[in-house]
Amino acid sequence: MAKNEYHFITRWSFDASIEEVAVILEDVETLAHWWPSVYLRVNVLDEGDANGIGKRVDLLTKGYLPYKLRWHFEVVSSDAPRGYAIEARGDFHGVGKWVLEQDGAKANVTYDWRVAANKPLLKKLSWLMKPVFSWNHHWAMEQGDRCLRAEIERRRGASA
Repeated sequence: MAKNEYHFITRWSFDASIEEVAVILEDVETLAHWWPSVYLRVNVLDEGDANGIGKRVDLLTKGYLPYKLRWHFEVVSSDAPRGYAIEARGDFHGVGKWVLEQDGAKANVTYDWRVAANKPLLKKLSWLMKPVFSWNHHWAMEQGDRCLRAEIERRRGASA
């Protein structure tokens, strides 16, 4: 693996159905609303087909560290509500795969993210700062776990 390449696997578990979780994750237009600690701007460029394949999204994101990432993704496969895969380009390049599995009353979510940092700062310093950049990613995903839990409850309350 090159110094600027990263592989992250994130696992979340919610007291929810995979359908509830999938609806929120696929509603990318609302990411900046419910996950504001990471998503600063989300613009859908193309809605894709009826299954979301081909959906293209432009993003501005951040972590705990004081830098921003400009990137976009395209949905390349979908098996709703069991998950979907994206290809990312921009400040990093790679693939991400969301997998949702129902386990009784629990929705188990796995995100497999394989990327190479292309942002000049990250690419240049990855040889030295890889543990710090990795920590930053884990911080962002911890925020996602916390924020998605709150969004599930908010949407349940709104529909009651």
